Amino acid sequence: MQIKNMFKKDIERNIKGVITVDKEKDNIYQELEEYVVTNELLKHFSEFFSVYNKGITNPTVDMGVWISGFFGSGKSHFLKILSFILDGNLVINGRKPLDFFIEDEKIKDPIVMANMENSSKVNADVILFNIDSKSSSQSNSNKDPILDVFYNAFNEMRGYSGNKPFLAELEKELDESNKYDDFKMEFEKLSGKSWDKKGKYSFKFERKHIIQSIINIGFMDKDDAKYWANNAEKTFEYSIEDFAIEVKEYCDKKGNNHHVVFLVDEVGQYIADDTKLMLNLQTIVEELGMKCKGKAWVIVTSQQNIDDITKDIRGIDFSKIQGRFKTRLSLSSSNVDEVIRRRILAKNDVAKQTLESEYDNVESILKNILSFEKSAEMKTYESAKNFAEIYPFVPYQFNLVQNVLTSIREHSASGKHLADGERSMLALFKESAIAVKDKEEDTLVPFSIFYNAIEEFLDNTYSMVIQKARDNNFLFDFDVEILKVLFMIKHVKEIKATSKNITTLMISNIGEDRLELNHKVDKSLKRLQEQTLIQKNGEIYSFLTNEEQDINREIKNQIVDDGEILDNAANRIFTEIYPKNKYKFSNSYNFPFNQSIDDKKINNREFDIGIRIITPSYEANLIDSAQTSFGEGNMHNILKSLSEKNNEVIIHLSNESLTVFDEIRESLQIHKFLTKKSADLKAELRARKQGEYNDKIERIKLFLESAIKESTIYVKGDKVDIAEKNIESRLDEAMGKLVDKVYNKLSYMDFAPDKSDIKYALTQDYQQVLVTNDSDCINALNDLDNYILEQSKISNTITLKNLLQRYSKAPHGFNNLDIQWLVATLFAQKKITLIMNSNELFLREIGAQKIFEYLTKTEFFEKLLIETRDTIDDKKIKAVKNVLDECYDLNIPFDNDEKIMDEFKRVNKLKLDVIDECISEFRIFDKYPGKKTLDEAKELFTDVDNKKNTSKFFNFVYEMEDDFKDISEYLEPILSFFQGRQKTIFEDSCAVWDVYESNRNLINDSLLSKKASEINKIIQMPSPYSNIRRLPELNKEFNFRFDQILADERTIIDNDINNDLNDVLSRLNNDELKNEFKNEVNSKFSRLKDKLNSQKNIAIIKGITTESKNLRDRFIKDIDNFTVVVPPTEPGELPASTLPKPIIKEVSVDIKKITSSSRLKIESEQEIDELLNKIKAKLKHELQNNDVVNLEL
Repeated sequence: MQIKNMFKKDIERNIKGVITVDKEKDNIYQELEEYVVTNELLKHFSEFFSVYNKGITNPTVDMGVWISGFFGSGKSHFLKILSFILDGNLVINGRKPLDFFIEDEKIKDPIVMANMENSSKVNADVILFNIDSKSSSQSNSNKDPILDVFYNAFNEMRGYSGNKPFLAELEKELDESNKYDDFKMEFEKLSGKSWDKKGKYSFKFERKHIIQSIINIGFMDKDDAKYWANNAEKTFEYSIEDFAIEVKEYCDKKGNNHHVVFLVDEVGQYIADDTKLMLNLQTIVEELGMKCKGKAWVIVTSQQNIDDITKDIRGIDFSKIQGRFKTRLSLSSSNVDEVIRRRILAKNDVAKQTLESEYDNVESILKNILSFEKSAEMKTYESAKNFAEIYPFVPYQFNLVQNVLTSIREHSASGKHLADGERSMLALFKESAIAVKDKEEDTLVPFSIFYNAIEEFLDNTYSMVIQKARDNNFLFDFDVEILKVLFMIKHVKEIKATSKNITTLMISNIGEDRLELNHKVDKSLKRLQEQTLIQKNGEIYSFLTNEEQDINREIKNQIVDDGEILDNAANRIFTEIYPKNKYKFSNSYNFPFNQSIDDKKINNREFDIGIRIITPSYEANLIDSAQTSFGEGNMHNILKSLSEKNNEVIIHLSNESLTVFDEIRESLQIHKFLTKKSADLKAELRARKQGEYNDKIERIKLFLESAIKESTIYVKGDKVDIAEKNIESRLDEAMGKLVDKVYNKLSYMDFAPDKSDIKYALTQDYQQVLVTNDSDCINALNDLDNYILEQSKISNTITLKNLLQRYSKAPHGFNNLDIQWLVATLFAQKKITLIMNSNELFLREIGAQKIFEYLTKTEFFEKLLIETRDTIDDKKIKAVKNVLDECYDLNIPFDNDEKIMDEFKRVNKLKLDVIDECISEFRIFDKYPGKKTLDEAKELFTDVDNKKNTSKFFNFVYEMEDDFKDISEYLEPILSFFQGRQKTIFEDSCAVWDVYESNRNLINDSLLSKKASEINKIIQMPSPYSNIRRLPELNKEFNFRFDQILADERTIIDNDINNDLNDVLSRLNNDELKNEFKNEVNSKFSRLKDKLNSQKNIAIIKGITTESKNLRDRFIKDIDNFTVVVPPTEPGELPASTLPKPIIKEVSVDIKKITSSSRLKIESEQEIDELLNKIKAKLKHELQNNDVVNLEL
């Protein structure tokens, strides 16, 4: 049976798609006759007319209706059917719209039918329009574009201008003045044109005739008419409230419960994500509701439900919008399926029986050939009845076609007609069925056929690609069909365009050989790829527009070198798949490892072990190197040698892994392209390429994981068999084997010490800590001890840092705590010496805590030196004990070298302190004896104190034993000198000698000189200690004789002072002078005498004579200059005058200054005469300037 003979109605009859809301009136009869009311539509009719019917009798503000449904779901058709029913005046071929529902029993529910009948009886103006098309042709304002459309549609319904509100306002005023018909006739008379057909649409060109018509009918005078024509368009304004009021006034004027119903198609598409437009619509509905109280209704359609379209609006606005559209009707895909089955695919009885019978024979075949992968639910036939209902289509095609239409529209692949809804699901299935009408009953509609039904409505950007493919001599017709399928599912998320799924979509016969078809599909896909019409991303194929083809060619031209590919692969492996840079061997050991891929290192540091990925493309390099280095060898031997040489886990990827490196190259090319050209790309293309890049990244990771799971692994020269488990476990096991082989001395550590173990080792009695072969970590201790010994023998400096570095590497692999514990233990066992800042460290001196800090704190690692500890010879111990006994008077009964050293340093320090005290005395008085010996002793004792190393200490004392004994012998009397009375006696003698030295040129006394000489002889001795006992007596004798000499000199000077004093006192010859000067004179001369009696320097004593005479002269001058004031006279007498005392000028002349000597030797009379003449001349000279000359002898 041919398919065209299966249908109940002629499949080729004229059926329009979704008829647009503003035309095609000649088809109303067919639309009403063939309209299918599904169960879902029945619910919507019931809900709508129930609400509408209530509003007829009761005022309501709930007059907003929101109808939602996917593209092609029939929502626009439903809206139009509502408009037919609500228009009670509509009659088609003698039948009202409601008659079709009653007579054809489309709806059997009496309540629904009653509500529909009541609703259709109400007088109503039905205003049906597509808001997008009406807006683009009639919009007048950017302020409220939705208001413009509603207002123009309302005006147009009333017979006024539908695109110029100011002109419609004029028409309304003319109408209300009963002058509208007169105006139209006058206009036609003047212009020769009909106002309704031409005039109202040509205001700019008919302006003159309009003005004159207004004047001629007497509506305005000439000035007003011209003013209106010049300004009306600019000044006319209206608001949403004005609009609502006008609708109300219109309904009131009509009377008889008149309604106005606005039915607006595709509001959702028009509003899109423009919040302002949504709020604009909400306000219109709100104002109409409040003003008209249910006499004005707004019914809109949208692909989105109202919750989705208002998702970006929050708060009060959101709830208000929801409240304006309380009636919400949603059309689902099942509704479309049912309409298509009943209106287009309904079968006659013979066909139904034939198909149901056939299904029993082919059910299993259909299930096998109609299979999909990696896709959402793709329905197949449920039963024989289902098969008969939708044949020749397959169930999955209903949802898939719906998704195709939506995706084409969303991605702007459609031309205007498809976007406006002229292509419906109904039309697509009808035309696709016609395409196979001459086929027999084993035929199925391949999905590619649906393309033909939409091609003429597609944007040229897309259809041209298909057309060029048809003209391509390298392609076959089947290739073009594949390309059509790829175009249609390009943006459909529910199905992946894999080879298997494309094969299923291309099945055209129940008996199709799927394997053969799949092979045919693969060949087509390959040819399409070669012609760059499609691309493959993993297993997914994609249709490419011309622009996308250009982009892909540019992407393929991006240069990516092999190093970049390896870097990318390594980055994914070592940061995502095996994101470790250390291998955890146990809780105590974490081993860092090198990361490499082929010959490329990932990290720059060098560790003992590593992981290396070997790719198939690197094998040739390895073979070349092997021939040079190892001679002939297969890949197996080469990789064994490589893993042995480099201490590495070798991961050898198989040849199947090459695919992933191609993917990496392509991903890098896309990334480079996007980095350079992202700003130049359209947002959708950029997002698509970014998505393609992201898909590749995900696949690359999966491919790499699979390659590593299936790889061959070599460890330290051996191929190892590790099961294909998860990658981390597999590589961890390989790393564990590598660690066992490389760190072969790690087992020396029998336990894992922590910081408390280090402290414990340091706090043990070092005499008691004995290590046997059964002790913990004996091998590790011996290994470290031997290394330190070897380095010490060749005088290599070892720091703790050196040991930490050496023993953390292969073959040991110890951690820091291990090494610190080993050092602490050897130190406690006295096998090594620790040195800090050149000082040997001793537990007894600084304590275990400080040693612990030196061993465990990072800042000390480079400063802490480690040496092997030498055994001290008995003879050296004996030498030190002898020195202690003889030099320090300390007898040591034990032979412990450290204790001996401690005791030595203790007493040595005490002696050093005494020596320092003695040396400090020289800073005060530098004439003490023994300075050189003290300095030598300090140097020796300081040297031994600085010997912090036990071995060096004993060596030093041993070598300097005689020096210690000698210096101690010399030092004893010196220390006694400073610590006893000799120091004071010595100081006294030095003072005596100083007195003598300061007076010896003025003294001529042999006895005194003799005593002074004896004293000086003793104090100048290098070692005067045995002679100091003579000094007290010599000091006494010197002082006795010197005091006698001083007494004689004082007596002479004292007489001079008395003479001068008496001379001054004698001049105080009245009471006034005495009162003025006497006390001061006595005081000054008394102090001079005190100075005389206290002074022991004869030169100073002799000088007191001069001081006395100068004092005398000063007083005499002051007395002579003193003025006596005469007392005033009695009252009435003449004023008394002040009588100055006559001033007598005196001068003193010292005979010594004239002769220039205190002693004269005269040997002749001539010398006497010369002396006297000299004195005489001097005295005469002085008398010329003075009244009195005092000659002092």
